[in-house]
Amino acid sequence: MNHVPLRDKVDAISAGEGTPPAAVLRARAVHRAAAELRRGTPVLLGGAAPLIVVPAETVGAAGLRDIAEMAAGPAVLLLAASRAAAALQRPVTSPVVAVRLTALLSDISVLRGLADPTAAQLLPEEPVLVEAPGQATAAIALVKLARLLPAAVVAAVRTDVAELAARAGLMVVSGADVLAHPAAMGAGIRRVAEAAVPLDGAEDARVVAFREPDAGIEHLAILVGRPEGQAAPLVRIHSECFTGDLLGSLRCDCGPQLKGAIRRMGEEGAGVLLYLAQEGRGIGLVNKLRAYAMQDRGLDTLDANRALGWGADERNFLLAATMLAELGVPRIRLLTNNPEKVASLVACGVEVVSRESHVFAPNGVNNHYLATKAARFGHLLD
Repeated sequence: MNHVPLRDKVDAISAGEGTPPAAVLRARAVHRAAAELRRGTPVLLGGAAPLIVVPAETVGAAGLRDIAEMAAGPAVLLLAASRAAAALQRPVTSPVVAVRLTALLSDISVLRGLADPTAAQLLPEEPVLVEAPGQATAAIALVKLARLLPAAVVAAVRTDVAELAARAGLMVVSGADVLAHPAAMGAGIRRVAEAAVPLDGAEDARVVAFREPDAGIEHLAILVGRPEGQAAPLVRIHSECFTGDLLGSLRCDCGPQLKGAIRRMGEEGAGVLLYLAQEGRGIGLVNKLRAYAMQDRGLDTLDANRALGWGADERNFLLAATMLAELGVPRIRLLTNNPEKVASLVACGVEVVSRESHVFAPNGVNNHYLATKAARFGHLLD
């Protein structure tokens, strides 16, 4: 396999090469499909085993009736593996679990309880597991791209997908395109705006905005001084945290880490802080609040995410690597306590010459959170 350097890929994308109209249309279709799901509208997943898909979080009685009319067989509820294990109280071995939808389990409140542990209730009957359809993984991936709970009602379609889409006014998206989407967005992010923004602790600062192609999702780079002229500037990869960064939440250490990184870069005279729109390690603000509710019931950060059906870390660090390449910063000193973040950036082609510690003392509220980071995520907090 021929490996093209990330810098060359970014240059090609900026020049319009490697992004043919077909690729643009595929990206657009994935985003439109995700938007449809957020509205509770079914989407057709095209491919070798086409499915009609609607999120368990947004489906209503009318949606279930629509699926029954268009389906070639009984609908099933798909659950991400970790959510299935928590909801069904049994170990699972497949990445996606399918539950037969009986009349009792098709009750909307029961469906929501199966999908959302914060709304969980006693099940009216023992769920029966069935074989998951061929595109189950793509269906769950699409729901996750919509930042909804990783649970979906799906069924095989009884007729030609294009014909059904035209008749019912539904979106069609390729399952393969859904699965390839995160990598495509990471490599395709583009620089769109820049302005000087003097900051407390770093007056010589600029903010550079990046946008994912055909997504409308924007990520920011805060440049202190002229880091692009240094051999290996200090770099912090910071995922947005509405509760910590803006509200000053004591549940996490995100606010102090953000302000501390900017202050340290100001003291050094240069640095880059990438502010990525990947709230809650990539699960989104609403799901992070759900995870908080599960933590209040006794789960730690990792188990709360898993109970919702999300992985321990859903972030896409190819975004960060592409932004650094576009900024002309291929070698960095990474300000982080997370060795996995170092490994992820190296895997994306970034040369990390050193890891710089970024530890802040517990505040009396986030002690357990920080202990979980160390014990279960491998963060180095000593």
